[in-house]
Amino acid sequence: MTSAIQPFNDESLDPPVRGFLHRPEHNSNAGIVLTHGAGSNSNSPLLIAVAETFAGAGFTVLRCDLPFRQARSYGPPRPGGAALDRDGLRNAVAALKKLGSERMFLGGHSYGGRQATMLCADEPDLVGGLLLLSYPLHPPRKPEQLRTQHFSKLVTPALFVHGTRDPFGSIEEMQSALKLIPAKTELLKVDGAGHDLGFKGMSRPGEVVGRVISAFGSLFGKTNP
Repeated sequence: MTSAIQPFNDESLDPPVRGFLHRPEHNSNAGIVLTHGAGSNSNSPLLIAVAETFAGAGFTVLRCDLPFRQARSYGPPRPGGAALDRDGLRNAVAALKKLGSERMFLGGHSYGGRQATMLCADEPDLVGGLLLLSYPLHPPRKPEQLRTQHFSKLVTPALFVHGTRDPFGSIEEMQSALKLIPAKTELLKVDGAGHDLGFKGMSRPGEVVGRVISAFGSLFGKTNP
């Protein structure tokens, strides 16, 4: 299947929602919001590949820039700005719902995925599932600084996709951390990949996203467009 891609901008929301909308050729009434990590934007090769794959499976996909990235084109999030970024994700979900998506999902790479889990821990009915690409379990070389304080409140089912060479958390550390989450979770390992899941120089990125959509379908059910 193919999808149509168009810029998306909803200034009626505060913070506004900006990014790109992938409309599937055959719509399944499922929608997923995807967002980026701290050093990237909605045009990252990883997000584009995942968005195209999900649209091919019948999802309407909104890959969006978080508010911190809308405010400036480079640099990491500023301390104290995470709540606004979570507001942006909530608004992105609302914007996609307005377009007719009934089954809603939320996903993100690294920082974006972490904010998605924190938002859903506080708002368990927001979406039906999460896609977490390279969850940043702790800063590199600082395993004692775990980012799991909210995991015990997370009741939204989640698929975690993690590289075996990710400095933000080993596979063993991820497996241990996921035991803190009361919801159903799955961990998809990407052999030999780092925090970018291999999208810098990997010769077979399509294989990775193919495994992601397959694992997602197994966890949440096929969309059957």
